[in-house]
Amino acid sequence: MDFGMPTLIENRNLEENITLCKELDLKFIELNMNLPEYQIEKLEEVYYFKEAAQKAGIYFTIHLDENLNIADFNQGVANAYMETVKRTIGVAKELGVPVLNMHMNHGVHFTLPDRKVQLFEQYFEDYIGAFRKFMNLCEEEIGDSDIKICIENTNGFRSYEQSAVKLLLQSEVFGLTWDIGHSNGSGNIDEPFILQNENRLNHFHIHDSLGRKDHMTLGTGEIDLESRLNIAKKHQCRCVVETKTIEALRKSVVWLRENELSS
Repeated sequence: MDFGMPTLIENRNLEENITLCKELDLKFIELNMNLPEYQIEKLEEVYYFKEAAQKAGIYFTIHLDENLNIADFNQGVANAYMETVKRTIGVAKELGVPVLNMHMNHGVHFTLPDRKVQLFEQYFEDYIGAFRKFMNLCEEEIGDSDIKICIENTNGFRSYEQSAVKLLLQSEVFGLTWDIGHSNGSGNIDEPFILQNENRLNHFHIHDSLGRKDHMTLGTGEIDLESRLNIAKKHQCRCVVETKTIEALRKSVVWLRENELSS
């Protein structure tokens, strides 16, 4: 079970992230494509990233843009996101990246006097059709490479999102990321769905949570961290220690080692 770190905003560049990763004896860094320095055009400078990783003795996973919306009704927008994923898979193949992490986009809703109408639910056939197309593209591009696209829970999968995730999990190139802090912060609403598909877990984001406050230092909240990490270990999942500050990351790594959970 490998532990890694997220791309931290306090670090100004890749080198500073790598220095911290090595200092804490972590195995990998999850590059975040929301940041300008990890846009696809930058990641396609593969030699730079490969040389940096080999020199440090680490590897990378990639967090796809959180705005990723392959089901957008504007086909030009949807195509741009699909093309970005296609190119990112190409980078992952060259870099030896084992995991691409992705969020589900809730989409737009209309607010009526008595309810909210989610457009992806209202136009479900268009929505699920886009995910069939996405699944086929990913299968074709990944081929026999050992790459998983892992779908992360955030603040509760909508019913239409669960349907899309179930569709994607019919393919071996997809898996699940369990973000245990997000899960706790949303009242564990996603936990039954995740545990029903426990055998598809490949990746974890670990941080503590107290009520809706999350991304806390491990051991400072209310999550039963040991039980969650035992599930991660059972399925040989990678774990990103997803705190937001350097100080919280350092303290979390200490907590893992003091509790003998870091290996």
